Amino acid sequence: MIRLLGFALYGAQAASTRYRLEQYIPGLAQLGIELQVHHLLGDEYLQRSFAGKPPSWPYLLQSGIARLADLRGQKKFDASILYCELFPLMPGWSEQALLREPYIYDFDDAFYLKYRSGRLSALRPILGNKFDTVMQGAAAITAGNSTLAAYARVHNSQTHLLPTVVDMERYKVLSRAANSQFTVGWIGSPSTAPYLAELVGPLAIIAREGSVRLVVIGGKAPQISGVTVEEVAWREEDEVTQLNGFDVGVMPLPDDDWARGKCAFKLIQYMACGVPVIASRVGANVDVVTADCGVLVASELEWVEALRLLRDRPGLRQAMGEAARSRVEEEYSLSRNLPLLAQVIHQVVGRSAG
Repeated sequence: MIRLLGFALYGAQAASTRYRLEQYIPGLAQLGIELQVHHLLGDEYLQRSFAGKPPSWPYLLQSGIARLADLRGQKKFDASILYCELFPLMPGWSEQALLREPYIYDFDDAFYLKYRSGRLSALRPILGNKFDTVMQGAAAITAGNSTLAAYARVHNSQTHLLPTVVDMERYKVLSRAANSQFTVGWIGSPSTAPYLAELVGPLAIIAREGSVRLVVIGGKAPQISGVTVEEVAWREEDEVTQLNGFDVGVMPLPDDDWARGKCAFKLIQYMACGVPVIASRVGANVDVVTADCGVLVASELEWVEALRLLRDRPGLRQAMGEAARSRVEEEYSLSRNLPLLAQVIHQVVGRSAG
């Protein structure tokens, strides 16, 4: 039995922890790999963050001490897998020194931009190359999409594409009645909800032509003239049922460096539930969405045309939804990608033992 220690940044309420690490635990166990996942910042931190409250300093101190204890326990494991970073604001060389070799580095966002742009850009001279350093020291890298994998390969040839995937036993197509209003749906978090601003103009136009509803799960919804807007709190136990209530799932994105690093995961969630999609023609969206399961758009006019098309043709929505689920089964399912992760782990541990 191979023993693998997982270092997650956040607790199980974070999608990254659930889908990049924890959902693999049962399947890896059947393949002779025991994965234990330990997080730095738990659900209490996320709940305060989503509510706009500052973190508790005693909680942060306690979390840091717990992580150091986890690091001291690495000798009990054959290898580790690090998601994102061990500690925010810690230089890459320090993290490399704390990680017992061999380790796998896993990421599904353009974290390498974290200390190079935005509110933390002042730290660029010290931390700008943090993630490059951690990647260089890894025995292998698992990257969530082709954009991230291309970046990682510059720093480490042992880079593997491992998309963020779903368990098709959980994500099912449920029996559903026709909606009384054309229902456009989005799922995400407070940090990504601002991307919905791109839909305000197109949905306002569609609303002038007929009844339309926007359902936003897990984030703040924009107010749109003529549109019935519904905000829904995210709950894991309700997620699949809520997604099945959409006529169309959407993923608007700006065309910038950070967005191009996103993994199109919400599209995979919609598609697994048999929901056709409309998405910005940006980054991994282009890899995930084919013409038979959704529409890619690059302007307000194209958003309007795509929404109108799927509003007016329920038969097309049905066909696209069926094709979308098939695509996820073939490329973005847990059963498809579990053997890929297991192979990476075996290669890393095998090279270390050799």
